[in-house]
Amino acid sequence: MRSSDKFLIAIVAGVILLIGIAFTVVLLQPEPTYQSEDTPEGVAHNYLLALQKEDYDRAYTYLSETLPGYPKDLSEFTQSIERYSWNFQTRADTTLTIDSVELNGSHATVTVRENRFHERGLFESSQGISIFGMHLLLDQGKWVITDSDDYFVWCWGSETGCQY
Repeated sequence: MRSSDKFLIAIVAGVILLIGIAFTVVLLQPEPTYQSEDTPEGVAHNYLLALQKEDYDRAYTYLSETLPGYPKDLSEFTQSIERYSWNFQTRADTTLTIDSVELNGSHATVTVRENRFHERGLFESSQGISIFGMHLLLDQGKWVITDSDDYFVWCWGSETGCQY
């Protein structure tokens, strides 16, 4: 066997090994889990995770009942998410990470980093990063969401509420 054939076989074997390692790393990543609900970052994380898992029953519990347009029930909450789905990027190629928390008494602002991964072809991909804020209030010993730049429907904070 010529040395060029051995070299080619070594390259192909290396590529196959790297692909196998990549699949193993992806498959062994732990599933995201819910965090403690006694901190604003825990509530923000849990709300976003519940939305990603389409656990709308749980996500609904993190909204402040004092919102002017608070959805009257789970059905209205779910309908809002479906109607304004562009504001809820819960695709598998999106990751959300809590960046920072700013506390001011019973108010908190949680900064979230959203990474979106895009594939354009076999060897082309890109990443988009956006940062948004979530506003929380400590209400009767429980942190609740009062506003958010993303993953929130504008009419929940409106006096008229969501009109369907």
